[in-house]
Amino acid sequence: TIKHGTHIRYVGVSEKWFHRDISGIDAETLLKNRGIHGSFLARPSKKNAGDFSLSVRVGEIVTHIRIQNTGDYYDLYGGEKFATLSELVEYYTGNHGVLQDRDGTLIELKYPFNSSDPTTERWYHGHLSGPSAEKLLRERDEPGTFLVRESLSNPGDFVLSALTDEMANSGKRVSHIKIMCGVSYTVGGKEAFESLADLVENFKRKGIEEVSGTKVYLKQPYFSTRVNAANIESRVKLLDQTAEHQNEEGGDKKIKAGFWEEFDALQKSESKVKKSRDEGMRPENKSKNRYKNILPFDDTRVILQTGDPNVVGSDYINANYVKIGPQKVYIACQGCLATTVNDFWQMVWQEETHVIVMTTREVEKGRNKCVPYWPDPGASKEFGRYVVMSLSERDATDYKVRVMELAPLDQSEAPREIWHYQYLSWPDHGVPQEPGGVLSFLTQVNNKQMEFASAGPMIIHCSAGIGRTGTIVVIDMLIETIDTKGVECDIDIQKCILMVREQRSGMVQTEAQYRFIYLAVQQHIESEKVKQVACKVRGMEELWKR
Repeated sequence: TIKHGTHIRYVGVSEKWFHRDISGIDAETLLKNRGIHGSFLARPSKKNAGDFSLSVRVGEIVTHIRIQNTGDYYDLYGGEKFATLSELVEYYTGNHGVLQDRDGTLIELKYPFNSSDPTTERWYHGHLSGPSAEKLLRERDEPGTFLVRESLSNPGDFVLSALTDEMANSGKRVSHIKIMCGVSYTVGGKEAFESLADLVENFKRKGIEEVSGTKVYLKQPYFSTRVNAANIESRVKLLDQTAEHQNEEGGDKKIKAGFWEEFDALQKSESKVKKSRDEGMRPENKSKNRYKNILPFDDTRVILQTGDPNVVGSDYINANYVKIGPQKVYIACQGCLATTVNDFWQMVWQEETHVIVMTTREVEKGRNKCVPYWPDPGASKEFGRYVVMSLSERDATDYKVRVMELAPLDQSEAPREIWHYQYLSWPDHGVPQEPGGVLSFLTQVNNKQMEFASAGPMIIHCSAGIGRTGTIVVIDMLIETIDTKGVECDIDIQKCILMVREQRSGMVQTEAQYRFIYLAVQQHIESEKVKQVACKVRGMEELWKR
C-alpha cells in the first residue's frame, strides 16, 4: 500500500518520453500509428506556458492529461504533488489503477514512447541521474572522462558530467555543467551551437571554465551502450567504424573500436562477478561436466528433484535458469554426455518443458559436441525413469524438427509431447553470415512454445551451453522486449548480456556473437517497420472500400 504523499522512484523509467516540439495532434498521430495500449509521452502545453501534457494511448484512442507546474511543484491539477516532472511520471507509471478518465476508464502508463535522441554520439546517455553518472565516472577513474545526459530537473535541457582530478569526500570530484537548449545549445555566455556534438567538440578542444574559475577538461568519452531500438541501424554503423587514435609516440595507430570495445568492457565487467559453483566442482559431479571449467552457478542451477539426499551429487545437472524481469524463463545447459542423458530427460519432465532448442550438430570438425539423446525415427528408448518415443522427424531450411513423446516408465502420468528443434546452419567457427535464418528459426520455436498453455521453460543448449546458447537466449529476450514495448523502446545489449551472465557464466563468448546479436535485432526492427507500413496501407485500402 502506498500512502498519500509517499513518492517511490521506479528504476528504469526513461525520460526520453519527453517530446519538446510536438502538438497534441502530433502526439495523437504518433501514438495511434506507432504506439500500443499503454504507450505514453509528455510534452509542453501549447495553451499554458510552463505547463505540460501527458498523452496516453488507451485502447484505440489517445487521451490528454494536463500537468500543472506551479513553480513549486508538479501535479495533475489536484492530488499528488511532485518536485519534478520525471517523479510525477514515474509515480503514475508504477501505480496502475490510480489514473482515471472522466468516464471512469483506467489510464495506464505502461510503455514510454521515446523521442529521438538529440545525437547519435555514444557519449550521450539519455536518462541518467547525477549520482549514477558520478558512479560511472568514478569507477572509470580517469580524469577528463565525460558524458552527456538529460536534465532530470529541467526536461528538454542536458547536463555535461566530467570527472576532474580534484578530490572530494567520495572520491574524485565530478563536475555537472548545465546545457540549455532553446534554438541552439549553450552552457551560458555568448557561445551557442547548432548541435550537442558541436558543443562537445568545441569544449574538448579548450575545456570549460566553471563559475569558480576552475577549468574542466574533456579528454575521453564514457560511451553508452543504451540505444533506442528504432535507431539501432545507425548505432551498428557507428560500432562498425574503425577509430584512429594517436598513440603515445604521436604516430597514427588504428585500433579496433566499437564492437570490440563494448565486448572488451563486457569481459572486464564479468570478471568482477564472483559467485559460487561448488556443486559442479564436487568430485562426484566432475564426470557430469563436458568441460571442467564451465560450471553452473549454485544459486541459479537446476536441481533434480529425484536426487537421493543420501547420494552426494545425485541432484546435479550442468544447467541454469536464465531470465530477465517478468519475461519468460529459459534453461541454458550443456550438450548431453553419455553419463547425463538420463538426468537431461529427468529435467525435461520435472520442468514441464515441451520445446528443446539445440544449436549444434552432434559432431563438428571431428569433435563430439553432444551425444544424441533421442531415439531413431520410429523407435523408442528408455532413459532412466522415462521412455522416449520418436513420432516424426522432418528437415526444414537450416534446421531439423523432431516430435517425440515422453512418458514415465511406470505410467503414473500421461505422456507429453516434446518438440525438438536442431539448428544446423551455425558454422563450426564464427557466426551465420546473416541473422535471417536464426530469426525465422526463433519464430517457429516461439510459435510452438505458445501452443502449450502451461509449458515450462524452453531448454536451450549447444555444446558448452554458453556461446551459441547465450546468443540465442539474448536475441530472443531482446525481441520479446521490443515486441512487448514497441520499436521505440530503449534496449541495452551489453547490459542484457551482463544480467544473463550473472545467471550462467560466459554467456555470449565472442565479439562475433556480440555483433551478431546487434545485427539480429537490427533485422527484426527492419521487418517490424515493414509490417507497420503494410498495416497502414491495408488500413487505407479498407477506408477506400467503405
